[in-house]
Amino acid sequence: MKLHTYLRLLPLLALALGACEKGEIPNLNNPTTDVIVVNANKDELNNLTTGAEAGMRATLGTYYDAISMIGRESYRFSGSEPRWTTEILGSGSNQLDNNTFYTTNPWAARYRVVRQTYILMESARRSGFVSDAQKQGYIGFAKTVMAYQLLLNLNMTDANGIRVNTTDINNLGPIIQKGPALDTIARLLDEGNTALANAEIVFPLSDGFGKFASNTGLVKFNRALAARIAAYRQRWDEVLTNLSASFYDINGSLSDGVFHIFSAGAGDELNPLFLPQNNNGEIRAAHPSYAADITAGDDRIQKATIRTDVASQGGLSSNRDVWVYRSNTAPLPIIRNEELILLYAEAQAQKNNLDEARKAIDRIRTAHNLPVYSGATTQAAFITEMLYQRRYSLFYEGHRWIDMRRYNRLGQLPIDRVGDDVWDKFPIPQNENQ
Repeated sequence: MKLHTYLRLLPLLALALGACEKGEIPNLNNPTTDVIVVNANKDELNNLTTGAEAGMRATLGTYYDAISMIGRESYRFSGSEPRWTTEILGSGSNQLDNNTFYTTNPWAARYRVVRQTYILMESARRSGFVSDAQKQGYIGFAKTVMAYQLLLNLNMTDANGIRVNTTDINNLGPIIQKGPALDTIARLLDEGNTALANAEIVFPLSDGFGKFASNTGLVKFNRALAARIAAYRQRWDEVLTNLSASFYDINGSLSDGVFHIFSAGAGDELNPLFLPQNNNGEIRAAHPSYAADITAGDDRIQKATIRTDVASQGGLSSNRDVWVYRSNTAPLPIIRNEELILLYAEAQAQKNNLDEARKAIDRIRTAHNLPVYSGATTQAAFITEMLYQRRYSLFYEGHRWIDMRRYNRLGQLPIDRVGDDVWDKFPIPQNENQ
């Protein structure tokens, strides 16, 4: 079931799917869609659901490029946009701008989906055309998506916080600090999980949800996200509890999971992270440290293929392309089993259960043509090994910068030019401070 077959009726989608990545997106205080449907029928609720899923893909190219560059996974070379190699990398006196595309667009796109999920929940609650169990399905899905969208914005702004209360667009809640924001996100996921547990799912989801489109599948997706949040909150027992209710499978396919999907169909969107190999003008180049630091024989080197010509801009250069998304319709993971196995390794290492951590690490190592772990058997060594595996397994999936920040290791990221910086957070967009 392709997502684009459901793209109709929502003005939101025309903006979210048709806008250029750098085009300015209206701010949260002036949303495109803000109508709670009174006594909505199933088709109207399904359109709101599809709108939320589709909207999650807006400006992902900007988001991933920005955090991947700061995390020194990549260089984004662009003949039309020098700010990728100046402001994003903090060259000279450059600072991150609170009123430009790489800050305002991802922020606004995520909050547009948050608003969409609120409208979906309220419309479902007021509907006389769906059963209580069906209402719980819409509400559980909406809360899960809302939590995920808030997390992406918090990933960017970190200690600067986010706004979690947006129910009244004329009286928005305050921007709150990181800790309470993570608490709210965890609570939303718990509420979504409760709603989904006994829900009846009657709305369509894209092929990106695959076998997780039922209520039991959505519970597993919800708990997978909850495991990630628990790790961010350093609640290691909760990580393991949530993993046990998710689709975590140490012997399962590493690619099992939930994805954003793309197509060339009319009204749909292409994967914004795809650029051809050996491209000129617009280039995603792997940071040189990716190949320099990888263990010999690791098959994940295939995620950074050698270019025919070295790519350069602004005193930076790389001879490898980012080659994670290999077509313009390649799926982009929201969360997959390989991350869950590494979350299991992380939680067990943090609990000093090193034999269990080793099992998960060895599952990843052997899957990528490496021998089993033979390094030091200390907690610190296992955590370093876990971070290495996350770096290469989750390359260009939006984790490296966040991982190094939460382990206070941003100082270990390479500085390529004198005067460059490794930022720890993005500023709050200017129009949110007015």
